[in-house]
Amino acid sequence: MEFDIMNIFLYLAIILLATKIFGLLARKIGLPQVAGMVIAGLLIGPAIFSRLGMGFQGLINPSEIELDVLNAFAQVGVALILFSSGMETDIKELKKSGIAATVIAMAGVAVPMALGTIGAAMFMGGIGSLANHETLMNALFVGAILAATSVGITVETLRELGKLNTKIGTTVLSAAIIDDVIGIIVLSIVTAMNGEGNIGMTLIKAVGFFVFTIGLGFILRKVFIWLEKSRPQSRRTGIFALAMCMFYAFAAEEFFGIAAITGAYMAGLMLSGMPDTNFVDRKIIVSGYMIFTPIFFAYIGISSDFSHFQLSDLIFGLVFVALGIIGKIVGCYFAAKGFKYTNHESLTIGFGMIARGEVALAVYAIGKSLIHTNSAGTILGIDPLVGTIMLIIISSILCPVFLKIMFNKKDVTHQQNNLSSTVANVSERVD
Repeated sequence: MEFDIMNIFLYLAIILLATKIFGLLARKIGLPQVAGMVIAGLLIGPAIFSRLGMGFQGLINPSEIELDVLNAFAQVGVALILFSSGMETDIKELKKSGIAATVIAMAGVAVPMALGTIGAAMFMGGIGSLANHETLMNALFVGAILAATSVGITVETLRELGKLNTKIGTTVLSAAIIDDVIGIIVLSIVTAMNGEGNIGMTLIKAVGFFVFTIGLGFILRKVFIWLEKSRPQSRRTGIFALAMCMFYAFAAEEFFGIAAITGAYMAGLMLSGMPDTNFVDRKIIVSGYMIFTPIFFAYIGISSDFSHFQLSDLIFGLVFVALGIIGKIVGCYFAAKGFKYTNHESLTIGFGMIARGEVALAVYAIGKSLIHTNSAGTILGIDPLVGTIMLIIISSILCPVFLKIMFNKKDVTHQQNNLSSTVANVSERVD
């Protein structure tokens, strides 16, 4: 299928309508709209229908080039989500949760990666097979896919629930951002262990990224403050802010090897707390919600490919998904408990970290060229890509659902406690 710009117009129309309809349906039955958008992508794309053998490939069946175009829209969408969340971040709360978020992020990487490595080894001949260097590298590669959290899905869910700027929301957001950076560093370390790359250079680049973004950010922040004083709530301020977002996203990945979305978040963070921040944030949210954000969530489903799906893929995929979700919850839960979060708060943080997205696919794409394959061109006898796609889809749906349940439960408990206190006060007055 050749590229046709008219197809893009049609695809965008279908995506925007489908994500809105399924988003509203999801909200109507008590689910976050984000979950509905991901499901919409699955239903309008070829992932499911291509397996039914009916000749129908879905409402959207993009060519490779057209899929790249949709991916470009999706990447802009997730960058805007992170840029907006950066502007909405309370710096004071971020400082309070900084050490806790870092430890939670590290646990949220270490535990699922360890479980993934062990689980992969079980499919390759048992734990003893890890003594073989090639098997060890393959298993570590599979574990590394489980490391990073999808910040975009988590952030959008927290915003939709009105919990983004709470103590838990800030902790989850901070940990997810750090998680992504650690995930990229982990992949680089695994790569270096396999004879490629340099661990020291990777760590230097990570430090350099934060020095660069914060240093330049302080200068740009002063420029924006000057603009606000001379022309408050001017349209040009929003345009300059958007340009800063895009440049930070570009610089993060191109100069430092850090995910572009992390650069977008840092751009937003450097502009947070200024007089015009809310004005700019509203402009960015409108721009994102009108077109780019729905495309990002729909793209997860549209880009899924189950054409070579086998029973062995299903078995490994289910194990892979279970280890990825359980690993995040367990690791983050116990790390949060170590910082005196309540059981409910710790579990909520764990659920908020389970979503996987574009970084997991990026880890697979980068690492697959470094693994040792069998005669069929796969490791483990199956393709880890299927498990990765299953993890992204299932976790993208479960994360919003679990967070909504946990926050609703907390709100109900809070209301009951308030009611109990009110009744007690009334009783004391009557007595």
